[in-house]
Amino acid sequence: MAFQRVIFIVLDSVGIGEMPDAAAYGDAGAHTLKHTAQATGGFHFKHLPRLGLGRIDALPGVPASSDPQAAYGKMAEASPAKDTTTGHWEMAGVISNDPHRTYTDTGFPPELIGEFERAIGRGTLGNIAASGTDIIRDLGDEHRNTGKPIVYTSADSVFQIAAHEDVIPIVEQYRICGIARKLCDDYRIGRVIARPFAGESGNYARTLHRRDYAMPAHEPTLLEHLQKHGVPVTGIGKIGDIFSERGVTKSHHTQSNAAGIDQLMLSLQEDSRGLIFVNLVDFDMLYGHRRDPIGYARALHEFDTALGPILDALRPDDLLMISADHGCDPTFRKTTDHTREYVPILAYGPAVRGGDLGTRSSFADAGATIGENFGVRLPVGRSFLRKILGEED
Repeated sequence: MAFQRVIFIVLDSVGIGEMPDAAAYGDAGAHTLKHTAQATGGFHFKHLPRLGLGRIDALPGVPASSDPQAAYGKMAEASPAKDTTTGHWEMAGVISNDPHRTYTDTGFPPELIGEFERAIGRGTLGNIAASGTDIIRDLGDEHRNTGKPIVYTSADSVFQIAAHEDVIPIVEQYRICGIARKLCDDYRIGRVIARPFAGESGNYARTLHRRDYAMPAHEPTLLEHLQKHGVPVTGIGKIGDIFSERGVTKSHHTQSNAAGIDQLMLSLQEDSRGLIFVNLVDFDMLYGHRRDPIGYARALHEFDTALGPILDALRPDDLLMISADHGCDPTFRKTTDHTREYVPILAYGPAVRGGDLGTRSSFADAGATIGENFGVRLPVGRSFLRKILGEED
């Protein structure tokens, strides 16, 4: 075992340029990192350039280090998708050839809505594709008057349930989301998401009590294989939700980048071995979908600042990997959907040899690398463990 711990940070939606098939997804020309930099006058990072981010692609304000301290490259998504769940599954060694279904144009089928209403004993409002902030503004008053939860979707494969915390208590909201999850499996809906909100008419705001309920992966993931081999897995952020808690030894459900980084720092002190798997969601949830490049750039700079203490906390036998699960170009005005992009991959540690990892053919290469380190062989993916150890060119 080369590394006693692997810390894998997923910067949710931080893509690094269109994939060759992006046009088929309506995403030709997308580039989350480059366009965010261009829209905000260029980045001013301290730590990411020295790891090698500027060697992956030319980014305004990010110099291409002549001596990158990390191994660097980019990964293509082999699965025909661009959503959070599929991206994370692929990173964990499960490629999905049957994409999750979306219901953007028609809303959810009447039979699904009918089953859901009967099961929870309430009617529903909405059943349209909408912005989460817009729909609670438009239907929040009716929801409070009737007690009916608001059901809506987006360009992603999601069944979202919004309810005021004073009308439907949060525990009940989670219960009805669990009911929806069971019903949505037959319709291949990737995630059910609890979207609680609070406030008064004209001033509703979503709270930090979001919870995701993902469709279980159709095959065992890296996390489950590690668990069977006695390797502990700590999930931070949405990780436990995305993997239906399967293979997760400890799960910390944080609701923001700052909280996720705080928990990561605690885990670096407490967890002596295994995988620490982190999802930082603010890039996607707060700024990508809302097409806010200024907020997106600010969040990236905040992560770069936080990266300093993270690097300082690493032990000699640690491996830090940083990547993403898809793109969500905040300057892309065609839709508010994710964008089909390559994702960066950075691998750093005191024992890591810097160098070019090239363009990887699948996100699964990350999982294969982690698996090989812990003695687990995954059925897909090409490990780059020996490369970063300097054992092969």
